[in-house]
Amino acid sequence: MGKQNWKPGNMLYPTPAVMVSVQRDGERPNIITVAWTGTICSDPAMLSISVRKERYSYDILKETGEFVVNLVTKDLVFAADYCGVKSGRNIDKFREMKLTPFDSRYIKAPGIKESPVNLECRVKDVIPLGTHDMFLAEILGVTVDDAYMDDKGKFHLNSSGLVAYSHGEYFTLGEKVGSFGYSVRKK
Repeated sequence: MGKQNWKPGNMLYPTPAVMVSVQRDGERPNIITVAWTGTICSDPAMLSISVRKERYSYDILKETGEFVVNLVTKDLVFAADYCGVKSGRNIDKFREMKLTPFDSRYIKAPGIKESPVNLECRVKDVIPLGTHDMFLAEILGVTVDDAYMDDKGKFHLNSSGLVAYSHGEYFTLGEKVGSFGYSVRKK
């Protein structure tokens, strides 16, 4: 079995599928779908999103310096895809997808109520990269859906039906094959 050499490209899959909500003062909120996102620091809690300059939400992100990362579940994947191919310049994505904006605690941009996890973020730096600019942001607050909490106060995120994006397709997370540290745990 051989291997082929390809030109450089983004093949680091899967990535989380997330919807990012933004809002300017006095305007309706908007949602942008982002696949180029990730955790970048634990303390302070930080993440990054990368956005093309021509996207409608890019200027909103630059002006407000705030956004909410909303995790996507199987029930939200249609809305996430729609929000990634339609522009907020022309339509109200919250209304079209029957999503509910809800007030954030630390920023003005709303979260998406139907998402199991909402990460309220404030931009710390913007790094121009080429086709995308990377927004480095501190996570100021996290909201989790009570539906995934047990009676002992444990959050069961993995039972929410999270979705990943891989090479142009969406997938639900599959079978658990291990847990952190299991390779060195005493038997």
